[in-house]
Amino acid sequence: MKKIILMGRSEAGKTTLTQALQGETIQYHKTQYINNYDVIIDTPGEYAQTARLGRALALYTYEADVVGLLISSTEPYSLFPPCITSQCNREVIGIVTKIHDEGANPGRAEQWLRLAGCKEIFFVDSKTGEGVAEILLHLKESGDVMPWEIKNTI
Repeated sequence: MKKIILMGRSEAGKTTLTQALQGETIQYHKTQYINNYDVIIDTPGEYAQTARLGRALALYTYEADVVGLLISSTEPYSLFPPCITSQCNREVIGIVTKIHDEGANPGRAEQWLRLAGCKEIFFVDSKTGEGVAEILLHLKESGDVMPWEIKNTI
């Protein structure tokens, strides 16, 4: 699979999405440092929210094939400036999280991601799994077998 790095502000849903993409049980825990898994790089929100730490995110993009910019549909603002994706030499996708939470406004989050330069946007509810398969399919490379494609031979 293509490797993805997830970026967004604190509580945008990066770690929850990481758990959902890995098929794990969703458990809240605060990401304190960059976690580099086989095909996912989960980053703390503080890195995106702090200019000095943000440089580390730029370096970590070189370890990924795809950059995922996350905005929760409950967020009142976007961290990502207009046309920020033009500064990246990797594919950048937008991911709108928490689409069913109270006060969610997925359309507003989508507009912010499009303004940032994302051409492809995914809508996700990590707790229910909605939208997770679409991201996995996007990351799939030739020869990859998805968990739901494995035939039960028992």
